[in-house]
Amino acid sequence: MYKLEEFKQLVKDFSDVADFLVIYIAEAHSTDGWAFTNNIDINQHRSLEDRLSAAQILVQKEPQCPVVVDEMNNVSAIKYGALPERLYVLQAGKVLYKGGMGPIGYHPMEVRWLLEKIK
Repeated sequence: MYKLEEFKQLVKDFSDVADFLVIYIAEAHSTDGWAFTNNIDINQHRSLEDRLSAAQILVQKEPQCPVVVDEMNNVSAIKYGALPERLYVLQAGKVLYKGGMGPIGYHPMEVRWLLEKIK
């Protein structure tokens, strides 16, 4: 959960210069798929209702920004190469930062450095 705490701190520190949004995509480590021990119990999404329900778990952790849900055809995840997770910074429709694929390439500190330059 440390990643979420880092993200929440980014939102808190930079909400005056940036709008933040989380797009909840397909569950990378579902209980009925490729699961880790001690992971949250979420099955693969078989319907939009399943995905919306799973996204509520994240919303309850108060990410400090809006959370939207990707369509079942995973259009956002495919377009942004986001599975299992990825950070982006966009400005005026242009990508300023494209983070590496998570979890290894998930580096909120890189986003922090960029936003500090913008601020």
